[in-house]
Amino acid sequence: MSERASSRLPGFHKLSLPERRERIARLYGLSPEEVRHLSGAAPLDADTANLMIENALGTFTLPLGLGLNLQVNGKDYVVPMAVEEPSVVAAVSFAAKIVREAGGFQAEADESLMIGQIQVTRYGDPEVATRRILEHREQILALANSFHPAMLRRGGGARDVEVRILPPPEGPRGEPLLVVHVVMDTQDAMGANLINTVAEGVAPLIEQVTGGRVYLRILSNLADRRLARATCRIPLDLLADFDLPGDDIAEGIAQASRFAEADPYRAATHNKGVMNGIDAVAIATGQDWRAIEAGAHAFACRGGQYRPLSTWLLEEGHLVGRIELPLALGTVGGPIKVHPGVQVGMRLLDVSGTRELSMVFAAVGLAQNFAAVRALGSVGIQKGHMALHARCVAVTAGARGEDVERIAALLMQQGPAHVKVERARELLAASAG
Repeated sequence: MSERASSRLPGFHKLSLPERRERIARLYGLSPEEVRHLSGAAPLDADTANLMIENALGTFTLPLGLGLNLQVNGKDYVVPMAVEEPSVVAAVSFAAKIVREAGGFQAEADESLMIGQIQVTRYGDPEVATRRILEHREQILALANSFHPAMLRRGGGARDVEVRILPPPEGPRGEPLLVVHVVMDTQDAMGANLINTVAEGVAPLIEQVTGGRVYLRILSNLADRRLARATCRIPLDLLADFDLPGDDIAEGIAQASRFAEADPYRAATHNKGVMNGIDAVAIATGQDWRAIEAGAHAFACRGGQYRPLSTWLLEEGHLVGRIELPLALGTVGGPIKVHPGVQVGMRLLDVSGTRELSMVFAAVGLAQNFAAVRALGSVGIQKGHMALHARCVAVTAGARGEDVERIAALLMQQGPAHVKVERARELLAASAG
C-alpha cells in the first residue's frame, strides 16, 4: 500500500503545524491555495459568507484536525474533523488504530431514499381518501419527477407514494391525521431542497384527489430508508491497556453497552459520544449536521424508548461492535459548491458518492464510541480527556510555545483537581520568577 493510500501516519501528532501541512500537501498533491484553506490562512471570505446566510458579519472558525488510521472495507481514509472539544480527534485515531490491527471496519449503506411529507386535512373518510391517493399513485409520481428531470435521468427521483393515517394528538374525537409520503432517491444529494420542491409541487394534486386541504409539505429528517451500518471485531488481546488484561477491558465495554441499552439517561450520553465524531466530520465536509443529529436521535427512539445507536458484545473471544443510524449526506450541492475548505476536506476523504461517505461516517461514529466506552469501562473518561484539557487550560492562563506542554504536564502531575486556570497562572508566575 502506498503512503498516499494509507491513513496510517505514525508520528503525525508529533510534527509541527507546518510539517503536518507539508506532509498532507505532498500526500494529496494539494496546491498552495488548498493548503492555505486547510490552515485557515485563506478562510471563507466574508463576501461568500454573505451569500450563504442572512445578516452576515463575517466567519467563525473551529480547529480542523485529521482522524487517522481509519480503514473501512479494506480502504484507508484520512478524515477531516472540525471540532472544539479536546480528545475527539485523538480518540477516533486511537480507536481506529486498534480496529485496524483487527482487520478494520466493515460497513454498508442503503440507497439514498428520503421522504417528503404532505399533511392533508378536511379529507372526509380516511379510507376513501387513502384509496383515491393510491389510485393516483402513478400520476403523483409523474408530477413529482417532472420537477427534477435531470435527477430522473441519473436514475433517481420519486420512487413511491405511501399514505399514513395517524391518531389525532388531541384524542379520539379529532380528525385522524392523513400524511402522504413521497419516497425519493436523491442520489448523491442530501436532498432537502429537491424534496421540498416536490412536496410543494404535488400538494395541489393531493388536494384535488382527496378534496382536502394541505398544510405542511416538507421533507422528514428521520431518514430511516437511508441507513448506514458499521461493524468491527476485535480480539481481546488487542484491548489490553491501563495494566489491565484485554478480557477485563472488554467486559467493561460490554457492561457499558448493557447500561446504555437499559437506561435512556445513559443512552443519551452514549450517543453523544457517537455524534462527537460524526458531527466533526459533518462540519468539515459541509453536511447538515443538525439534520443528522435530529434523525439519529429520532431513530434511537423508534422502539418507544431512547436507546443506543451502537452496541458492544463479547462473542467467541472477540469484542464485537455494531452501529446503525440514518445518514442523509451529500457529495454535491450546498456548501460543497461554494466553501473552499469543504472542497479540500472532501478531496482528502476521496469518496465516490454518498453511500461510501455514509459508511465512513458510521465507522467514525463507532470508533469514537469505542474510545469512550473503553475508557469508561476501565480507568474512567477523565484520564485521557484531562491530559488534553490541561493544554487548553495552560493556553488560557497565558502559556505559549514550549511552556504549554510544560505547564500542562505540571498540572497533570498534581492531579485532575489542579487542572485549573488559576493554578496554571501560579505555575507560570513561579517559572517566570
